[in-house]
Amino acid sequence: MAGEEPIIRVRGVVNRFGEQVVHDGLDLDVRRGEILGVVGGSGSGKSVLMRSIIGLRKPQAGAIEVLGTDALSDDPADRARIERDTGVLFQDGALFSSLTVGENVQVPLKEHHPELPDTLRYELALLKVKLAGLPADAIDKLPSQLSGGMRKRAGLARALALDPPLLFLDEPTAGLDPIGADAFDRLIRTLQQALGLTVFLITHDLDTLYAICDRVAVLADRRILAVGPIAELERLEHPWVQEYFNGPRGRAAQSAKENPD
Repeated sequence: MAGEEPIIRVRGVVNRFGEQVVHDGLDLDVRRGEILGVVGGSGSGKSVLMRSIIGLRKPQAGAIEVLGTDALSDDPADRARIERDTGVLFQDGALFSSLTVGENVQVPLKEHHPELPDTLRYELALLKVKLAGLPADAIDKLPSQLSGGMRKRAGLARALALDPPLLFLDEPTAGLDPIGADAFDRLIRTLQQALGLTVFLITHDLDTLYAICDRVAVLADRRILAVGPIAELERLEHPWVQEYFNGPRGRAAQSAKENPD
């Protein structure tokens, strides 16, 4: 059961690109131990919000706290602490093409634990590869030798390298066939329960939302419009929300959740 203590606290965030205002006074709390789905229309700034939280983009205004640390701090110690405690799976996997899967997974280990011997780093990388659902022999393969679904799992293995309590996933099932997407959803839920993770999950996949998300945050009108279980959001009187959750695809996803057989 997800706790009530916020592991991420966002207050009054403003993100602009020139004259374009993406976020204007955005607030959000993410509870410890939950899988929070983040949805919104194209251009609503879902990935911009994630990048702001993990420190890859500094907002024009606002405050962000991650695990009790100021995410907007310029202090290298604060930045390192957040990097150690968060794992990120970007939409395209963002693997280094010239490195093997094992070498990719070892990148965070080398950066934050340079004292570890090579043999131990390799064993830890192998553990994460298996944890992500890949066969052991994938550790010595290049990303180009893997299927799209396997590359996502390799990216997930790297995101888990430092045993972070907080995991960020940007469109993890994009480009996967329905069977592959369902398998990835189940993997995320299993890992979240087994490792006690908090998961911040950006997705447009309604099946994913219904299958594994504890709550969903709706990003619209340059702010978080609402946060709650899907059953609550389905009743929200907002045009985009109604079209998204109660349109044909939303009804199909709801039916699949209610009738898994």
